[in-house]
Amino acid sequence: MSIDGLPPLREVIARHELRARKSLGQNFLLDLNITSKVARGAGDLTNATVIEVGPGPGGLTRALLLNGARRVIAIERDERCLAALEEVSAHYPGQLSVISGDALTTDFAALAQGSEGVRIVANLPYNIGTELLVRWLSAEPWPPYWTSLTLMFQKEVAQRIVATPDDDAYGRLAVLAGWRSHADILFDLPPQAFTPPPKVTSAVVHLVPRENPLPVDGAKLSKVTEFAFGQRRKMLRQSLKPLGGEKLLDAVGIEPTRRAETLSVAEFVAIAQAL
Repeated sequence: MSIDGLPPLREVIARHELRARKSLGQNFLLDLNITSKVARGAGDLTNATVIEVGPGPGGLTRALLLNGARRVIAIERDERCLAALEEVSAHYPGQLSVISGDALTTDFAALAQGSEGVRIVANLPYNIGTELLVRWLSAEPWPPYWTSLTLMFQKEVAQRIVATPDDDAYGRLAVLAGWRSHADILFDLPPQAFTPPPKVTSAVVHLVPRENPLPVDGAKLSKVTEFAFGQRRKMLRQSLKPLGGEKLLDAVGIEPTRRAETLSVAEFVAIAQAL
């Protein structure tokens, strides 16, 4: 038995024949010490409803419950994992709800309805992580239905989320994250922490929503960053030409010869407001 009274995860995986599938972006976290560290990164869970994406055989799910989460809602697309998750559910009666489905088609706001202090915690499948983050940052109304996001990404993606102007990693993702949240990297995880080991280091990112982000239409901000960073080595007057180029930049007092990676989040917001 392991520290939570349930069988060790390796045993669970062998019994249910849960080989990780590359097509689903699966890399399982088996060490309960590491999954507990991720769960603790999400803060005090005692009165929280936690939504977890891609629990797989339930390593992080177990850590969330072990660390006091009042309720966990786990969304799992891989039907092979459901039996293993049901065993966790039986061990924590009334605390774990497992939803068989695709996170990309899930209405997270509806799941969160009636719950206070909703936290999203996930070892995200690499192939959908960025798309889900952008959706959570684009939630309306704002402040959102979630009080924090504690998410695992490839380290390279994590660095793009927390980057600041003039960093090599600074781009569209950093602007969207910086506009509506405070984002920090909590810690890195080496490939050997996972089964199977990915080819890259991973990192856990913690995001807390800003109470009063600068007012702007998110779709316009997204569009401005898309054009600006789409040709990041070009001057803004060139990369933003389809949106008004020099005229647009003059309207907000931004030098047309600057490049996208030098602009602050507030400057990007000003350009989007002027569109």
